[in-house]
Amino acid sequence: MTTLVLLPGLDGTGSLFQPLLRELPAGWRTRVVAYPMDARADYVVLTRLAAEALPADGPLVVLGESFSGPVAIRLAAALGPRLRALILCCSFARSPRPALSRLGRLLPWLPPPGLVPAWLSERVLLGGGPSDEARVLLAEALAQLPAAVLRARLRMVMAVDVSEELAAVRAPVLYLQAGQDRVVPPAAAVHVRRACPQVVITRIDGPHGLLQAAPGRCVAAMTSFLAPLH
Repeated sequence: MTTLVLLPGLDGTGSLFQPLLRELPAGWRTRVVAYPMDARADYVVLTRLAAEALPADGPLVVLGESFSGPVAIRLAAALGPRLRALILCCSFARSPRPALSRLGRLLPWLPPPGLVPAWLSERVLLGGGPSDEARVLLAEALAQLPAAVLRARLRMVMAVDVSEELAAVRAPVLYLQAGQDRVVPPAAAVHVRRACPQVVITRIDGPHGLLQAAPGRCVAAMTSFLAPLH
C-alpha cells in the first residue's frame, strides 16, 4: 500500500495537517513527519530525519508543504523506484524571494512568533475568514516555534537551491499553487516547471496555508492526479 508522507511548513510541528487528514479518502495510509525545535537542524539534517521516519517498505507519495519543499525534493531524488509521486504545496526549489536575502542581517531583530499579532499571521497565512479550527491550529503551532528556530529556518529558505535535485526526479510531480499566496510568489512555480518539465501545476483559490484553508479542494486535486498512477 502506498504511504502519503507529509512534510510540514515552517512551524515544523505537523499539527497543521489535521484538516487535510480528515479529508483524505478512507484507507489512505499516511505518515506525518515533525521536525525538532533545533536551530542547528539545517535542510540536510531535516532531510536525513525525514528519511529515517519513512516506512521501511512500500511505495511513497511525498508531499512537501511550503518550507519543506526542498526536503521533499531531496527525498524524491533519492528514493528511486519507491517514489510514486512528489507533491509540492505553495513551495519552492530555491529561495522564493531572492531579493530578501539582502535583509538577512535583520533577522536577529525579528520578533518571536508569539509577539506577532494573531490577526496579522492569520491574514498572511490563512487569508480572510479562516475557520476557527485553522486559526487555533496556527496559533498553537506558532506558539511552539522558538524565535531562534524561526530565524534559522528563514535563513535556510534564503540560501536554498535544490534545482538540480528536482531535475533528477523522474516520478510525476504535482504543484499545488494558492491563488492568493502572499508568501510564495507565482515565480516559484515557474521555476519548478523550468527545472522539472513534467510538473503539473494546479491553481486553487486560497491563501498560502492552502492545506488548512481549502483541504477538500487540495485532496480532490491530489486524488485526481494520483488516480492514474495506481
